[in-house]
Amino acid sequence: MPIKARYAELPGAIAAGCERMVHPSILGQSGRERQRRFIGVMLAAPFFAAGAAVTLVTSGMGAAVTMAAIFAAFGLCWFVALLVAATGKMPVAAPIVLAMAAVALGGLIAAAGGLSSPVAVLAVALPFEAWWIGASRRAALWGAVSAIAAIALQPLAAAFLPFAGAQIAAWHWLVPLAWALTLIPRLSPFRDGAGAADTLDTGDRLEDIIDAVILRVARHGEVLDASAKARTLLKLPPELLSGTGFFDRVHLSDRVSYLSALADMRDGAAARRLELRVRLPQNGNGQNDTRSMADNYRPFLLELLRGEEQSDVFTLVLRENDETARLREELAQANEAAAAAEVAKGRFLAVVSHELRTPLNAIIGFSDMLLHEMFGAFKDPRQKEYVTLVRDSGQHLLAVVTSILDVSRIESGAYTADPEPFRFMEAVDMCQSMMRLQAQAKNIDLQTQIAPDAGDINADRRAVQQMLINLVSNAIKFTPDGGNVVVGAKRIGSRLHFWVRDTGIGIAEEDFANLGKPFTQIQNDYTRRFEGTGLGLSLVKGLVALHEGTMSIESMPGEGTTVTISLPVNGPKGRPANEAGVLTMPVTRAKGDRNGSLRKTA
Repeated sequence: MPIKARYAELPGAIAAGCERMVHPSILGQSGRERQRRFIGVMLAAPFFAAGAAVTLVTSGMGAAVTMAAIFAAFGLCWFVALLVAATGKMPVAAPIVLAMAAVALGGLIAAAGGLSSPVAVLAVALPFEAWWIGASRRAALWGAVSAIAAIALQPLAAAFLPFAGAQIAAWHWLVPLAWALTLIPRLSPFRDGAGAADTLDTGDRLEDIIDAVILRVARHGEVLDASAKARTLLKLPPELLSGTGFFDRVHLSDRVSYLSALADMRDGAAARRLELRVRLPQNGNGQNDTRSMADNYRPFLLELLRGEEQSDVFTLVLRENDETARLREELAQANEAAAAAEVAKGRFLAVVSHELRTPLNAIIGFSDMLLHEMFGAFKDPRQKEYVTLVRDSGQHLLAVVTSILDVSRIESGAYTADPEPFRFMEAVDMCQSMMRLQAQAKNIDLQTQIAPDAGDINADRRAVQQMLINLVSNAIKFTPDGGNVVVGAKRIGSRLHFWVRDTGIGIAEEDFANLGKPFTQIQNDYTRRFEGTGLGLSLVKGLVALHEGTMSIESMPGEGTTVTISLPVNGPKGRPANEAGVLTMPVTRAKGDRNGSLRKTA
């Protein structure tokens, strides 16, 4: 750092040091300013007194007495400064100090040769220093009274002090000149580096406008000083934020972003803005008692700014961020309410489904008994036709209820898979036998392309069969008469890949977002002719998730759809049940597909 910059920083550093000695009970800015200046004067006064004693008194008293007087001045002044810093009782100490100053000044004038000596000019120092510290006419008046008392005591001091009555010399002007030089940094508001010389004052003015804590930090984050607003916003004395005090109170997960912002500032960034959490004391006085050791983090907004001249010192503006915290809390509550509603919906569907299955089973059973004419033949053929419709409707409704129950169980995490080893071809044969009549009704060619290495798979047999049945049923439903549906499978590494391909209507790009959502069907001129609940693909997706598998869909309008499922051959490794069914299915364009088909992966 250049020498000029270091000297410009010196007054601000002195002011910051005195600010840290102000008693924590002083909360008002004006009160803290008065006590800070009082402590600074008491710390600096012994140096001035020592210089005056060496200049004026040594020849009359001798070196030993002079050194004793210097040590007494240092001890007395610094004791008063520390006493005020420890107790905050400046109104009690100020009159005592003025009386001591009057006696000391009277003796100094007498030692310098009386009122005709240049040292007598120091009589103006007492009212000025009293005004500068107290910032009031009353303080200046008491300072003037002390100066008059010093002049009045001068003849008495000349009669009793053995070293009084020294010859007046030109070099006696050094004493008042030294005091006059101290006025330059205190009375020059337009000097170079004025903002650095009284940084704390500038910070206090700024915080009064924006209601924030102003901190000055070095390149690596050490806090040089903090404004008094820390007492109200952070419930902390500013001195506790010095050094690494502020960083130690930043939440652990927010420290990386804070250090990154500092690094950007060191690299030349003009400003940075971030959100972080700061730990506040629970008892509100900044003391580290057992009650304040618990976490009490509050959200704040931090802005890092660069000074115009000091590239190595940054200004931090710390504001409360309660609005963002409130919005996040409301979002969390909304998410909890949505989750509770989802659970309630699942429970409702499960209960209703159970209640519906019992009468449906009775309807289907008695319909079968009537169709077999166990209690006599039908007198009218229409009776048998109507009973057949009743049974078919009951079976369809039972299938819908079963699908609803399965989906709700999967979403609520109550669906448990029971893996067992079995040949995958057996599930394909069962699906083909069930779907053959439905395919023949539409003259659809139902084919299989199972590779010889498909072999065994460790999975829930019922779940795998349900996947195949739902996929083949959808393929047949949305494939025009005379089309083809192919069920294929092959083993790749430790996973079994199987797919259902059709030559149906395909899926448009805008419809991919709704695939796999419960109770959602793609609506177009063709699909409106078919009934359905939209649960088939959602159920398949949930069953795939239970087995820790993946599902992808490739489709092109008018050219068919291919649904591919990949399952681990050795079975799932134990994914928690509550994660089942919670999947995202982003739409991506299949790579290398010359027809531009769309692929969706779950």
